[in-house]
Amino acid sequence: MINFLLWLILFVICWPIAIIALILYPIVWLLLLPFRLLGLAVDISFDLVRNIFQLPFRLLGVK
Repeated sequence: MINFLLWLILFVICWPIAIIALILYPIVWLLLLPFRLLGLAVDISFDLVRNIFQLPFRLLGVK
């Protein structure tokens, strides 16, 4: 909601920049999508390694 309000303010102040931002937003989102997926994969990998190391302690009941 805040992004939309900021865009409306930009539209009132300078509408050509607001229209360009509206057009470029999906393109930038698509360009950044692989980096988000890579970050998710790295996060899941670190969680897996952490859980593998914590498994013996969980089986013994140590907190």
